[in-house]
Amino acid sequence: MGYRDTYDCWRRDPTGFWMDAAGVVDWFEPPSVAFDPKAGVYGRWFPDAVCNTCHNALDRHVAEGRADQPALVYDSPVTAIVRSFTYAELLREVQAFALALRDLGVEAGDRVVIYMPMVPEAVVGMLACARIGAVHSVVFGGFAARELATRIDDAAPKVVLSASCGIELSRVVAYKPLLDEALTLARHRPHACVILGRERLKAELVPGRDHDWGALREKALAALAGGRESPCARLAATDPLYILYTSGTTGKPKGIVRDNGGHMVALRWTMEAIYGMAPGEVFWAASDVGWVVGHSYIVYGPLLHGCTSVLYEGKPVGTPDAGAFWSVIADHDVKVLFTAPTAIRAIRKEDSEGRQLPGYDLSGLRALFLAGERADPETVRWAERLLEVPVIDHWWQTETGCAVAANPLGLERLPVKHGSPAVPMPGYAIRILDGDGQPCGHGEMGSIVLEMPLPPGAAVTLWNADDRFRESYLASRPGYYDTADAGSLDEDGYVWVMGRTDDVINVAGHRLSTGLMEEVVSAHPAVAECAVIGCRDTLKGEVPCGLIVLKAGVSTDPGLVADEVVALVRERIGPVAALRRVVPVDRLPKTRSGKILRATIKRIADGEAYAAPATIEDPTVLVEIEGALASK
Repeated sequence: MGYRDTYDCWRRDPTGFWMDAAGVVDWFEPPSVAFDPKAGVYGRWFPDAVCNTCHNALDRHVAEGRADQPALVYDSPVTAIVRSFTYAELLREVQAFALALRDLGVEAGDRVVIYMPMVPEAVVGMLACARIGAVHSVVFGGFAARELATRIDDAAPKVVLSASCGIELSRVVAYKPLLDEALTLARHRPHACVILGRERLKAELVPGRDHDWGALREKALAALAGGRESPCARLAATDPLYILYTSGTTGKPKGIVRDNGGHMVALRWTMEAIYGMAPGEVFWAASDVGWVVGHSYIVYGPLLHGCTSVLYEGKPVGTPDAGAFWSVIADHDVKVLFTAPTAIRAIRKEDSEGRQLPGYDLSGLRALFLAGERADPETVRWAERLLEVPVIDHWWQTETGCAVAANPLGLERLPVKHGSPAVPMPGYAIRILDGDGQPCGHGEMGSIVLEMPLPPGAAVTLWNADDRFRESYLASRPGYYDTADAGSLDEDGYVWVMGRTDDVINVAGHRLSTGLMEEVVSAHPAVAECAVIGCRDTLKGEVPCGLIVLKAGVSTDPGLVADEVVALVRERIGPVAALRRVVPVDRLPKTRSGKILRATIKRIADGEAYAAPATIEDPTVLVEIEGALASK
């Protein structure tokens, strides 16, 4: 079936649709019912099924003939290491580490915090937790000690897995001292820490608490060789698989809880229907295991579908150059690349003419998918021209775990509308509501909400905080999940996500989308990337302010480019846009996942006190932004 028939099938019979999708999962006890509306916060999927995620990601593929197929390819330009693990080899590593966790007292339901760089051991740790039924919580490697401490206190882990260091382009980040500091700040005390020593930096172990990863691994491998078994736990489909923390508006992080059964069903469906992947092919999500994309599409999605997944420890530029991504695609025969728009903008900034590309064979690449923040049309068009494959913007959130809206290449390649992530996926009925909760017409901007219940794979609650889940997502719009994004639906059913609700500014009574202005600004041929925020104004309430980063090699005076950008916005949107202030800067403040920190820029522009967010890639850029705004 094509997209429309598939989506209509779900609308007619949602539970039947997901029961059919569940048929590809290898259940220990299959579900007899799809959904229980009385369970949990808003209902639970596959409430009577018994399963194990690790079994579906590894054991079943080894048993079904994929033992010698690569499961995970580790490509690390920062260490010059490339290593491949077959399904059989990865299973053996996971079985061994599952034994090591059991020997440290970890049981089903216990939590394990994973604070590690992009190394194969991080994936092994996640899958080993899934194997024994422990609930893993991956914290992005290099997070500040205080942020790590808050997550340790909330999850209360029995064990923490970490490494001596992370290795980046120009520095080595010592993880172990950050972990030690976090454990002095945290109220909760884990029973043990397991530390992976890396060549660039050795770690000092705390006697009685810390264990060497390599020593535990060798001991467990010997036990496996001696006949000790490492079985998969039999878990309820509704048992939690992991907790993933997002920043909360109150300062307390929100622990998104994902279950086992619904998560498997959703990811298996998306790998084929959205990304068009077949078992045995190579899929690369150029993200980090600390983010939701890394959970869904570095670790679980590709392995559940029998694909080969690429684990990349590097950057889109600088490791060694703007051809880094093209090298990985060519070396490993990547069929689909999934990355953030900011990565493509970084490549475009450094190599706007695509001179790096001809040296690599990208003939096997079928598509580029973008998500994480809005993909501006100019960046999408540039990638289309350069790669000559479909470039698909799709929209989802940490809470949803996979795409809410997409162009589903596995079902049907729909017409592309630049600036739109296309159409709703099965499981999601998207509605646009105005400030009074009334439906908006086609093209009218409002709050994007989703009809309840959420589908399999979406967050089921917040860790130990059902009421907070209701208050954060369900209370403001009864019967709907509030995405906190703003946008519209057009007459063809395409959704236009223009930014967070907070990014819609009110200029003298006119509601304007900063995302739409960014779309115009980024169309200027000298602009590599930009951010538009609303600044306080005594007369109009708010006025837009733009920050622009020029492409490498642009010789035009930055002030002249800024004036041209102002004129371009006036021409394409009109005087109502009121964009008068455009500030050239060398770089924009971003999170480690590539999202531009617009709220922080706004606080700086308004002269308010601000703190560097825990997720920021480089805090020194904030001082640069403050100086640039003050001088303009």
